Amino acid sequence: MASTSESSDPSATIPVTKKYNFRNPLPLSASQEQEVKQLYYKRVRARCAPEIKAFAECAVNRTVTATWVCRQQRLAMNACMVTHANNREEEDRAREEWFATYEERRRVKEEELKRVEQRRAEVITMMRQDEERRRQQQQSEGK
Repeated sequence: MASTSESSDPSATIPVTKKYNFRNPLPLSASQEQEVKQLYYKRVRARCAPEIKAFAECAVNRTVTATWVCRQQRLAMNACMVTHANNREEEDRAREEWFATYEERRRVKEEELKRVEQRRAEVITMMRQDEERRRQQQQSEGK
């Protein structure tokens, strides 16, 4: 009789797969969550642009009176915003967009840092040249 170390249970050979939420694969920092929220609200404002524009046009040159004079437009705008702002799918789409554009934002930030470092090196070089000029000028005046 040969002993086998394999299990005869067929379910033991099937690997257990974890369910990952690909819309939110990583926990985000507070600043990253804020960026996602900004994208989310931008998308909501884009969907409600006609209502926002109607309210803004009504509220032009009004202060306190805009509350009741533009009530219909304000209620339409708020209803649209609430409808889209309570949509979990819209927030998930904003999160997906944030993750999709992550590499592009990182690349832009790195390029900006390179430009800053390059400019810093230029300024240091100019300051050293200026100091050298002043020393030479002081030496020539001292003779």
